[in-house]
Amino acid sequence: MEMTRLPVLSLITWAPFVGALLIMFTARHRPRAVRLIAAVTTGLSTVLSVWVYAAYDREAAGFQFYEKLALVPPLGISYELGVDGMSLLMVLLTSVIIFAGVFASWTVAVRSQEFYALLLALVTGVYGVFVSLDLFVLFLFYELAVLPMYLLIGIWGSTGEVRPRGIFAWAYRETGVGTKEYAAMKLTLYLLFGSAFILVGVFALYFSAGSASFSFLDLEAAAFPPAVQRWVFLAFYVGFGILAGIWPLHTWSPDGHASAPTAVSMLHAGVLMKLGAYGVVRVGLGLLPDGAAELAWLVGTIGCVNVVYGALSAMAQTDLKYVIAYSSVSHMGLVMLGAATLTEA
Repeated sequence: MEMTRLPVLSLITWAPFVGALLIMFTARHRPRAVRLIAAVTTGLSTVLSVWVYAAYDREAAGFQFYEKLALVPPLGISYELGVDGMSLLMVLLTSVIIFAGVFASWTVAVRSQEFYALLLALVTGVYGVFVSLDLFVLFLFYELAVLPMYLLIGIWGSTGEVRPRGIFAWAYRETGVGTKEYAAMKLTLYLLFGSAFILVGVFALYFSAGSASFSFLDLEAAAFPPAVQRWVFLAFYVGFGILAGIWPLHTWSPDGHASAPTAVSMLHAGVLMKLGAYGVVRVGLGLLPDGAAELAWLVGTIGCVNVVYGALSAMAQTDLKYVIAYSSVSHMGLVMLGAATLTEA
């Protein structure tokens, strides 16, 4: 695979992270400079994403704009990037949403320096997941996309106005249900629980492949036994599926979405849940097709539950953010139904 001369995917991925570092070294009494850095770096990623979309050769097969740098050769860990038709669209979607999200957060006044730094770090993680072709590096980017959510919601989030009454009022007082702190902790625990399944799946593939490599290209060529395909696909489905909001592991999503700052809510509904579905399709279906075929009935059944449950729950809400959150759960059910068909787009 021919490597690109211009590391455009690295520029798209790391421009927000460089912006986050610059913001942390910017004086606190200069919030205008902080916002400007965030706008410029996300704007650069957006412009480059549009250029990649325009320059992408739709007639060619395989990954394009390929980059590779060996990080830990003895362990087969490489900084390996590339995009195909699916990841290209997700990169473009992320760019547009985060660029709009920066301006939607223009009025954030409380600790704006830390807010924008965490937001840009989160976006770097999202980009990295979509363009990474090394499974271990993908996992690291995934964690970078998940961990800032705790602080972004816990510090800059909002607590819902609706308070439970009657016999359940004591539960609210004792557990803090409905508060931004509760939503942040719940989201983090759920997603870290999912991360454990992903990490197990990553190393299970690594040790079962017979070659010391985490590269997607090498793992695709490996012949995994049926039992490995079945159980590792299930691990990836649960791990990535939690972020995609699969029932019944979706309950972090409505609380997190409703409590999150506007820019984070935009990323949550527009990108982060799709990131989970992307992981199921790219890693699960892409590397373990036989395991996916064997468990397609499970993916399809849960997808149907998501569609119906999410839609009915959205209809029962009175808060717009909860409506969007539950409708996103329903939409992800449609995505999972599509994945369960095991057909090409």
